[in-house]
Amino acid sequence: MVFRRPGKRATEIREVTHQVDSILGSGVAWQGTLTGTGGIRIDGAFDGEIALRGLVIIGEQGRVTCKHIRAATVIVAGSVKGDITAGKVEIAKTGRVWGDVVTASFSTEEGAFLRGRITMEDEVDLGLGPSAKAEGEGEQEE
Repeated sequence: MVFRRPGKRATEIREVTHQVDSILGSGVAWQGTLTGTGGIRIDGAFDGEIALRGLVIIGEQGRVTCKHIRAATVIVAGSVKGDITAGKVEIAKTGRVWGDVVTASFSTEEGAFLRGRITMEDEVDLGLGPSAKAEGEGEQEE
């Protein structure tokens, strides 16, 4: 099942990487903050904050606990306890989400679990500030 609002999509979301650059393996537990422009696959346990301009995949064995995941695309096959804001959110049949979702495109497979609200937006502001490419431009505007 796929839901998408008609109209324009955020430019910020289209200009991101859709590949996995880093992996948090199944035997690893990590606490902290993930930021940047790359993509990550989490097969272990992560507790903290995620704010990426790229792809976030939570594998079937992955467990994420955070107040808020912000990313261009979030694919959940494991479990997430926290809110998700992303241009595109997919919950696989093994995926479990406890939290609210704000997105422009949402899909789920039969058997997926979501306890929270879904808010569909025409454009999603990830709240990540200017991209690295645009840093320094427009900073002195009043």
